[in-house]
Amino acid sequence: MKKIQISPSILSADFSQLGNEVKKLEDAGADMIHVDVMDGHFVPNLTIGPPVIKALRKKCSLKFDVHLMISPVHNYIEAYADAGADIITIHPEATENLEKSIKRIKDLKRKVGVSLNPESKIELITELLDQIDLVLIMSVNPGFGGQKFMPEVLEKIRKLKKIQEEKKLNFDIEIDGGINFDNCKIAIDAGANILVSGTTIFKSNGGDIKKNINLLKLK
Repeated sequence: MKKIQISPSILSADFSQLGNEVKKLEDAGADMIHVDVMDGHFVPNLTIGPPVIKALRKKCSLKFDVHLMISPVHNYIEAYADAGADIITIHPEATENLEKSIKRIKDLKRKVGVSLNPESKIELITELLDQIDLVLIMSVNPGFGGQKFMPEVLEKIRKLKKIQEEKKLNFDIEIDGGINFDNCKIAIDAGANILVSGTTIFKSNGGDIKKNINLLKLK
């Protein structure tokens, strides 16, 4: 079994202190930083763009796990690679040609992530899994932080895990949306090895980030 990794979402951080917040996450033992990029078009919210990621890159040596909820995504892949993204995760519905967008990310020497919304079928990516480094399963509808976890998506993770084992593939399975101390174990048991969490990490236990990260890892 792969080591459980925690990718805190800075969507729940203090945006007036983002540089300090990512440094705190690194010091507290986070494995990577999850950056949610929203365009107000593909999802109903606006967040940050390449200049902010580039500025944060100087403050933190962890991998930047950048989730692009923007459309058309293909045109922006290079800008986020240049800004400092290590993993670039895109949605099949946000590109005219998923295979072409995957190739673009690989050509830029970045890891490829593909995200499936709660209603997105696993069949969108099954033929491409050998080209993908990370599959992000959304356990809420993307666009806002603080939503309630949707346990029905766990079946999707179980199916992915089965395919992974049968075909001897090595992609990571990441889950994002409402992850907390009550549901982290069932997500891990289903096959997820990377947990994205925002509110739980930043707000629980009086904001003790290190403790919250360790609790999510089931330590």
